[in-house]
Amino acid sequence: MRDESSPGPAGPGPSRRGHSRRATRALQKLAEADPAFAALSLWVDHRDADTGAPEETRLDGDAEAPAWTDGRTVFYGPGFEAHDLDLQVGLAAHQILHVALRHPARDRALALRLGPKHDSRLFNVAADALVNETLIQAGYVLPRPCLTLAPLLSRALGESTPTAAALAKWDAEALTLALMQARGGSRTGGKGEGDAPAEGGEGGEDGRERGAGADEARAQAAQAAFAPDIDPSATAGGGAAEDAEDDAEWRQRLSRALEEGRLAGRGLGALGFRIADLPRSDVPWERHLRALAARALQDEPRAAWARPSRRWTGMEAEARAARRPVPVYEPGRTRGRPIPRVVVGIDASSSVDDARLSMFMGQVAGIARRAAAELHLMVFDDEVRSVAKVPPGGAESWLRRQPLARGGGTSFDDLFARAAALDPAVLIVLTDLDAPVPRKVRDLPVIWAVPAPPARRPPHGRVLDLSI
Repeated sequence: MRDESSPGPAGPGPSRRGHSRRATRALQKLAEADPAFAALSLWVDHRDADTGAPEETRLDGDAEAPAWTDGRTVFYGPGFEAHDLDLQVGLAAHQILHVALRHPARDRALALRLGPKHDSRLFNVAADALVNETLIQAGYVLPRPCLTLAPLLSRALGESTPTAAALAKWDAEALTLALMQARGGSRTGGKGEGDAPAEGGEGGEDGRERGAGADEARAQAAQAAFAPDIDPSATAGGGAAEDAEDDAEWRQRLSRALEEGRLAGRGLGALGFRIADLPRSDVPWERHLRALAARALQDEPRAAWARPSRRWTGMEAEARAARRPVPVYEPGRTRGRPIPRVVVGIDASSSVDDARLSMFMGQVAGIARRAAAELHLMVFDDEVRSVAKVPPGGAESWLRRQPLARGGGTSFDDLFARAAALDPAVLIVLTDLDAPVPRKVRDLPVIWAVPAPPARRPPHGRVLDLSI
């Protein structure tokens, strides 16, 4: 537990040293009512702040959050005291969950993965909807209006999923990516329990562009008086290694706290369904891809049948001199390809969204650049439609110019034939795996990059799940 006498991290805006006076009663009541939060709150610094949430987290028209967090400390602004005790308990629980679920650190990690396409505010919307829905299901009272999951899913994604199933399905990263790519759903912004997906919500028949779901999400958040309450920049100095260590510690704390609540039969631990938005221990798929591709691109010696090995040459000379039988031929070894080639096949009919496609191409381009490899791109469906040798830095711009049909049949035969003709170091295929897999080509490593775990694993190659 942190030393309460220490000043703690410098919070956004003027903050006061020592434990929060404003939140004392709320935290006491929270600890008495919920064993899980009693345990979690001990690992969080609580400070009073002289102002509301930092201005850099807000846009014009945003409400000012009465409390907010940087991932280590919860700050309670002057607006916190304007609420009655039950609402203060809910607000404190909301911020403690942000810290325990590692939302600021996960926001930073997603920003590193997405680059300039990342929208930290949209991540905050997704995280708030998940946290608020979880707290309401656990019996907490929150200020109204309040951003919750069902109306957000209905309006932005056209999805009407029961609350328990939605909380078991969505985590903050997956919901953020879905909102970025969605075309929007119901425009009513209602409770969403009986809303059907909007016509054209998947195919865009209503004329809405891909990404309109993010605008619908922001509109729903504004309607629910959303106030940004995550400041991911304040504790960003520790780096990825420190974030990973903190993630592991918080997973253990959450597990113990939820078990205490379950045994007590009340509060957060007594929820009768799984929550998907827990910190995950999965290694991001980008790191798996880099490791697999680096292994395939290693310049390992290969058999050179046209030139005998030195060992065989010596053995043959000795055998002839002694008039013994000549030993079995032993080929020499040669280093691999002078310039390695990476072939990337992109299934135009796959369901990979644009955000993950952009991340994927960025990773592949980085791999090719570091290995000084040629990068060959092939867009295919039932046959190869486009082929290009592109510089690693131009892969994404070339791909944007290619028509991706997003539907139709798939066949890998032409792709494998054309790829084998290039003698690549590795073939990376971005696909749903909704087609028979051809026979393995000798000495050709294959990486199958899939948007979701396939129903059946292919008979050869390594499967890389892009949903992680």
